[in-house]
Amino acid sequence: MYYSTKTDVRVKKYQIVWGESMNVNHESWKGFIKKRREDHKLSKDEGKLIDLIKKETVKYNADNISRTIAYQQYFFRQSEIEWSFLASMVSRNAGYNMTDLENQLFVNGLSEKQRKQLFITYERANWIIFLDAFPQLLLYEYSKRKNKPFFYLLKYFSVSSFMEIEWEKYWTDRDKKRLVYSLIINEQNMIERPVIQNKFFKSEVFNSLAFKLQEQLKLSYVLFPSSKGDLYGLVVYQFEDLTKRIQIGKQLYSILFHKELHVEFTDFAKQTIHTGSRSDYEALVGITSSNNPKLRDVYPVIPHTRTVDDDWYINSKFLTIWYENEEVTNEDSFKQSFLIKQELLSSLLKLKSIFQ
Repeated sequence: MYYSTKTDVRVKKYQIVWGESMNVNHESWKGFIKKRREDHKLSKDEGKLIDLIKKETVKYNADNISRTIAYQQYFFRQSEIEWSFLASMVSRNAGYNMTDLENQLFVNGLSEKQRKQLFITYERANWIIFLDAFPQLLLYEYSKRKNKPFFYLLKYFSVSSFMEIEWEKYWTDRDKKRLVYSLIINEQNMIERPVIQNKFFKSEVFNSLAFKLQEQLKLSYVLFPSSKGDLYGLVVYQFEDLTKRIQIGKQLYSILFHKELHVEFTDFAKQTIHTGSRSDYEALVGITSSNNPKLRDVYPVIPHTRTVDDDWYINSKFLTIWYENEEVTNEDSFKQSFLIKQELLSSLLKLKSIFQ
């Protein structure tokens, strides 16, 4: 369970029919998708389309700012693809976490090496997700324009066969929530091997005392500011657990698209240019400035190369629990809880000898 302002946050869980039958449905698709991928011969026009999508993806995958903008702009063009708004708001939080590391409190509390390692962890995970997800979004947009599905081209972007099946299903049944869950499942599986199970990140970040203490005390969180000056969100912990990360994603989606709150979140996004600094929302919600810098003032563009190209869906065990429906039913603001945790984190960082 995840906690908000009050300690009685309720997470409503129930298995829905398509969660239970998902494997059966996929089994009927797997052979078809496998053969289609093996047999397809690329036409000249398809090659041009693929090159264009790849160029757009590289362009917007430069840094946290460009990713956040790309996700948000896409949602306001194609609002039925709700995952893109979730991605943009979570990406805003990644930016806040990155600039936290250049806040004087963190500079004094963590070594330069620790801060660089944490930054690269955030940056790498978000780069991988965007590299995989954005071509999917653009290909859907193109399919919609042409009024025919082009998802057979997903293999040319190294997108999993799992998502090829899910996009085909969405094209037919237009189940928005299932597509969001599918994209959450896919993105978390995408980062499992290259980030979570990566030897470097595992030894230098996830097994570090600073990370373990943050997990134990539940000091990490995702925040959604509203245009009315409230803060909503969830504490994030058990980050190394794939199923927990998927669970968190689904819960965040339920908050962001809550019928009473969704417009407040979209209004905030429209009104607030993302800089990566917590100053983007602090004055609005009445919080004393943390004096975080703007992201592009402190971080250069980081070059990346893709290291894992195989299809996770073929080589990993799929759990039907990943499709279990979850909704956060407490609508209270997260502000007070956030301030308490910020104060605790500040106190710990002042005891810098713990972490260095």
